[in-house]
Amino acid sequence: MDPDVARKIRSPWLWLVPVGAVVVLMSLLAATYVGSVADPQKHLEKFPVLLVNEDGGGRLPGPDGGEGPEQNFGAQIVSGLEKGSDTQKFDLEVVDSDTAFHRLDNAEAYGAIVIPRNFTSTSIEFAGSAVGFTQVDRPVIQVWTNPGAGALASSIVTAYADTALTEANTTFGKQLAAGVIDQAKQAGLTVSGASLLGLAAPIDIRIDPADPLPGNAGNGLTAFYFALLLVLAGFTGSVIVQTLVDGMLGFGPMEVGPLYRLMAPLKISRWGTLVIKWWIMFVIALVLASVYLLVCRVVGMDLSNAFALWMFGVLVITAVGVTCMSVAAALGSFGLLVNMVVFVVLGLPSSGGTVPLEATPSVFHWLAWFEPMHQVYLGARAILYFDVNFSAGLGRALVMTGVGLVIGLILGAVVTQLYDRKGWLRAPGGFSPRHLAESSKSAI
Repeated sequence: MDPDVARKIRSPWLWLVPVGAVVVLMSLLAATYVGSVADPQKHLEKFPVLLVNEDGGGRLPGPDGGEGPEQNFGAQIVSGLEKGSDTQKFDLEVVDSDTAFHRLDNAEAYGAIVIPRNFTSTSIEFAGSAVGFTQVDRPVIQVWTNPGAGALASSIVTAYADTALTEANTTFGKQLAAGVIDQAKQAGLTVSGASLLGLAAPIDIRIDPADPLPGNAGNGLTAFYFALLLVLAGFTGSVIVQTLVDGMLGFGPMEVGPLYRLMAPLKISRWGTLVIKWWIMFVIALVLASVYLLVCRVVGMDLSNAFALWMFGVLVITAVGVTCMSVAAALGSFGLLVNMVVFVVLGLPSSGGTVPLEATPSVFHWLAWFEPMHQVYLGARAILYFDVNFSAGLGRALVMTGVGLVIGLILGAVVTQLYDRKGWLRAPGGFSPRHLAESSKSAI
């Protein structure tokens, strides 16, 4: 074995650097991915659910057959939900019906519990049927979920409503039964056990999607996967473009099987090289966004706003690719690790696409403010599920993606032109102490 090779193999750095880099990166990946999905119920914080009380109230029957005191059972149910719910986990807000559906349409809430206008009157009639033996419909409470905001979010709303309203149903049933028994005694009547059993859970709790998604929307997951495709296209595409372009310009080897080729570097600046890569990335974005839509169409995915999705895809792929290339131009090979951490490792768990952010550890709430994956997911979700609604996240997605693109352009332009002016060449010795000294003398 060549002595230099043997010496290098025995060097601890040859082993420590790659092993350490991979272990640290993958450990961070495991911590973020598993930590974000392990226990959504435990990490619930300020999960937005709306309460709507449209109940107009009603009067209980009096002891002499006349009208008794005014009651509003809907207000009692709402008060019980507010007092019985964990305010740290659930953010319950009482609003009117129009506001509730406006919030659901803008993806500002995950669900709404609606008590209809005739709730009290229907409840009184239903209670009276226990004595009169007439067939009366049960009072209804409607729970609306928001499947476009996420599949797991709808499941959390359903579980909360099932638990909270079942308890409210039991309490309300005892209240109605006590009133019926009292009125029956005053009238000299008896209430059968079967009638009391019917009053044990008088409320008909209905849970339905406010705006059902089509069957080919993946239960609300297609937006997340499409956002993931866009970010990966920009990130992975930038790596491929950099490798191939650098090889063709003579700044890196080209290997195909046993073929190894290292061309003589062309006389082109760092800034010029980066501009070429940017334009190639833009062309890739135009083509790849079209290919993505074609694939989605072939597999049968819902594409009701295809052109808006295509334009958004071009913007995202370009922005991510440009920024990744600028970071790599500034940091070199280390830039690849930085890009992977920012766009992939921290991006997926803070996207909110699989688990709503309100059901993840608080660190992901903070990351979601600037992580590209979350912004891209909001935009894709607004286009696919909320009819290109800017208020449902598309406006924020466009602004944040545009800001990211501008940052990438400025970073790349400033850093590469600085390196060029300093004379730091992309060649062996281009950043050596001797070369730096010569550059300083020439500058003087």
